[in-house]
Amino acid sequence: YQRRVHGECQGHDFQFYADRLIRLVVEFGLGFLEYTPKDVVTPLGAKYAGVGFSKPLCGVSVIRSGETMENALRACCMGIKIGKVLVTRSPETTKRELVYEHLPADIAKRFILLLDPVLASGETASIVIKLLLTKGVPEKNIIFLTLIAAAPGIHAVCRQFPNIRVVTSEIDEKLTDQGVWPGLGQFGDRYFGTSTHSVLFPLGNINK
Repeated sequence: YQRRVHGECQGHDFQFYADRLIRLVVEFGLGFLEYTPKDVVTPLGAKYAGVGFSKPLCGVSVIRSGETMENALRACCMGIKIGKVLVTRSPETTKRELVYEHLPADIAKRFILLLDPVLASGETASIVIKLLLTKGVPEKNIIFLTLIAAAPGIHAVCRQFPNIRVVTSEIDEKLTDQGVWPGLGQFGDRYFGTSTHSVLFPLGNINK
């Protein structure tokens, strides 16, 4: 974690350390899902008592930084469906708005792994969770996977949605006008090697 937040850690180095933490968070989050007994037969014909997920899974990534977590999820859950959601700030109202969503039709029947590496105020997460609830997803079936979270953001999300679970690798001290403090800056820009102004989105940028 120290290497990842260091201001001079950029490019492939940042991606390397971020990917390691993402994989750990994803694997830890999967441990909270419900399992059912499942017998399998070994190549020698013997039965082995194993387990399987009690429901199919679905990842939901918040464009664009949430997409950095997709590879780790696919590596742990082969063939998993992944939906996309874009929430951005309106230049007219300065409030965050849902401007795009593409989710599986049967999402209500799945466990949801919500992917967003930074939880700041919780405003974006709340919008996405409300969307999932309107699609019929039970609150208890949502696990929010994030790498770094501000304590106020965690409290804001959990007060609104007390039955979801938040899995993170780091809880930072506070939230300031610059974002999570001490934080790590713009995660998507550091991971993809871009600047915020070089990526155009409808209704402004997608900073947390």
